[in-house]
Amino acid sequence: MSRSDYVFTSESVSEGHPDKVCDRISDAVLDAFLAEEPTARVACETFATTGMVVVGGEVGLSDQDKLKNYMGRIAEIARDCIKDIGYEQDKFHWNTCHVLNFLHEQSAHIAQGVTGEGNRAEGAGDQGIMFGYATTETPDLMPAPIQYSHAILRRLAEVRKSGAEPSLRPDAKSQISLRYVDGKPVEATSIVLSTQHESEAQTSDDIRAIVEPYIREVLPADWITDATEWWINPTGTFVIGGPDGDAGLTGRKIIVDTYGGAAPHGGGAFSGKDPTKVDRSAAYAARYLAKNVVAAGLAERCTLQLSYAIGVAKPLSIYVDTHGTGEVPNQEIEAAIPRVMDLTPRGIREHLVLNRPIYQRTAAYGHFGRQPEADGGFSWEKTDLAAALKAEI
Repeated sequence: MSRSDYVFTSESVSEGHPDKVCDRISDAVLDAFLAEEPTARVACETFATTGMVVVGGEVGLSDQDKLKNYMGRIAEIARDCIKDIGYEQDKFHWNTCHVLNFLHEQSAHIAQGVTGEGNRAEGAGDQGIMFGYATTETPDLMPAPIQYSHAILRRLAEVRKSGAEPSLRPDAKSQISLRYVDGKPVEATSIVLSTQHESEAQTSDDIRAIVEPYIREVLPADWITDATEWWINPTGTFVIGGPDGDAGLTGRKIIVDTYGGAAPHGGGAFSGKDPTKVDRSAAYAARYLAKNVVAAGLAERCTLQLSYAIGVAKPLSIYVDTHGTGEVPNQEIEAAIPRVMDLTPRGIREHLVLNRPIYQRTAAYGHFGRQPEADGGFSWEKTDLAAALKAEI
């Protein structure tokens, strides 16, 4: 039996965190290729350190001349990302950092298993397991600790970029511990925030005075009590930040990207991968399905797993766990899912319309728990499958 009274903690990192800088660049490269050709193949990795960004991986367009042209745009794409994030430090500046491009054509041996030819259906881009999760504890059907950790950093990014708080800098991390009673969050037992700032003369107390009003603005008022512990820049000065303070790499924040540890993760990263890679597209499909199960009133919590083999179209397995909150047996939900959605890689891409340049915006503050957007961004957050799922039970 699952516990109903406990304290659970999740963390988030800002768009200026070194790993998130790399996620952003990788997804910006992906978007550039998809804008040129919706069927472009991209597996882009980025590494960032003091004064340098290195981009590598595999890409593919049907037109080789266009491919060569886009190879020449990589440095510009990277610099635009760094500029928008806000890095103008002496040792990491958008206009002066070196950008090295080592992208090359996609392996033909990978392509042959993914591209459907003749009577063979298009297969998955890799083997693997992917998880989706949803819970009623927030309006967005996300776990509260990760959702509010993201919200704090998004708000601080807004006031930093607007000029309202000019002494804040891009690199930051947040962490919230929430006490649950009867399975519902009721109190923040601790709030942790470390944010890069302008001057070594600024103390932890100075930074708290800046950020506390925004944290209180974001969190439900009754969650912050006299017993709540505040840890704001607990080590003191945090002026040197971003890739100058710590190297960054694409795909190192997969728990931040998903459910903050409240649900399993299959292990694959998302950023820089085109939607033929089921690491990404099937994880989006799993979230979409889990969210629709909960939105349909079939459960208060739902964990959903999909598994694939490289070159094979259909998922090898579908697993559902409603954690004792289900209105119907888990097996009935498992049986209904393939009747309402085609879970082949092509079926997922077409259902969620994933072959669009919509990925750069996912690189920070979570891939899930976001609002669906008019141009198709975050389509996996829709609850338009709930009625069909309910009708199949």
